[in-house]
Amino acid sequence: MNSKPVTIGLCGLGTVGSGTYKVLRDNAKVIAARAQAPLEVIHVGARRDNPACDLGDTRVSRDVLAVARDPEVAILVELIGGTTVAKELVETAIRHGKHVVTANKALIAEFGNEIFALADEHGVEVRFEAAVAGGIPIIKALREGLAGNRIEWLAGIINGTGNFILTEMRDKGREFADVLAEAQALGYAEADPTFDVEGIDAAHKLVILASIAFGIPLQFKSVYTEGITRLTTQDVVYARELGYMIKHLGIAKQNGEGVELRVHPTLIPDNLLLADVDGVKNAILVEGNAVGPTLYYGAGAGGAPTASAVVADLVDLARDLGVGQACRVPPLGFSRDNLRDLPIVPMERVVTPWYLRMEVEDKPGVLSKVASIFSDQGISIEALIQKAPAEGQTRVQLIVITNKAMQGSVDQAVTAIEALDTIAGKLTRIRVEALDG
Repeated sequence: MNSKPVTIGLCGLGTVGSGTYKVLRDNAKVIAARAQAPLEVIHVGARRDNPACDLGDTRVSRDVLAVARDPEVAILVELIGGTTVAKELVETAIRHGKHVVTANKALIAEFGNEIFALADEHGVEVRFEAAVAGGIPIIKALREGLAGNRIEWLAGIINGTGNFILTEMRDKGREFADVLAEAQALGYAEADPTFDVEGIDAAHKLVILASIAFGIPLQFKSVYTEGITRLTTQDVVYARELGYMIKHLGIAKQNGEGVELRVHPTLIPDNLLLADVDGVKNAILVEGNAVGPTLYYGAGAGGAPTASAVVADLVDLARDLGVGQACRVPPLGFSRDNLRDLPIVPMERVVTPWYLRMEVEDKPGVLSKVASIFSDQGISIEALIQKAPAEGQTRVQLIVITNKAMQGSVDQAVTAIEALDTIAGKLTRIRVEALDG
């Protein structure tokens, strides 16, 4: 083992930053054995102290850029979050010849292409295992473990907050707003939960996974993003009656036209392992042409699990530094010269089965008109439930599961159905995925 320590500058002392410091301290011996060198935090950048994290006599700077410029630091760990100061910090570190480890999914998803180009220019590495799915080593699995496969598709529960909310709605019949308030009280959701419940957080993670899986540049603005705020307990219950669970998925798929990049609520068969992933856990299902389906499951957030992924990147970098080898695996698993220019498939061209719920007048002929509209668009019906009207009510709930249909055709059918005078209000529609190829 090389007795010379690998020196680390750690920026950010929040949940993940303090967790990383503690893992490096508490597991120092086993980490040194695996890295073939001691890993030593010599400089911390933080705007304020964290009373829960005892730094001892480690040097602390309030200006995080001072850590990026420190000539004694070999690897900078960025755990401050956001995309403004964090971007400047990472770029400054790269220009000063430092390798970078980050857990910042937004930074990689939105600015990764230029950051990786800058790192190439300066001969350093950028690692980001912790940016997706916390402690689950999905980046390493895609870049290295599945390197011999053509990835056909992947689908993941990659936001724990949304999964917690849907689990509570399903198991306890609670409404969205009620569960969201609890998630905020428990610390699973921020005071402003928009990134979680509207799918932005999942979209950041999906674009990273898709880029590695398919060898395409990062294209965050091309991801179709739909949240869970419009889901009702009613839909969760009806889906279960039909043999499905509703999960908020990030889906990336190659088809004959290009790559689908989409985040949205999805009905999946209740006999899938992915359907059993509950609470704040994450899971990603990956289909490779050689290996078939593989599932990666675990803690998708939290100080210790995310710190585990940060330290794994540090260990890999320390090994590379020990043998004088840089850029062992390109950031996206493909060299920049080999990235593919595949088009992103417009959503109106995406084909899936659909769950559709509508409130209709309880009178003869309504169902036949609805079926006729579907038929006109070439859409066939796989399953149908018509609920009995409540006492004193003249309207009933009609739930339809279609066979595979292009979204453009479904859009036209929905417009025509909503125009019927026997239909009350807007239809609820949710995509269905079998996740079997």
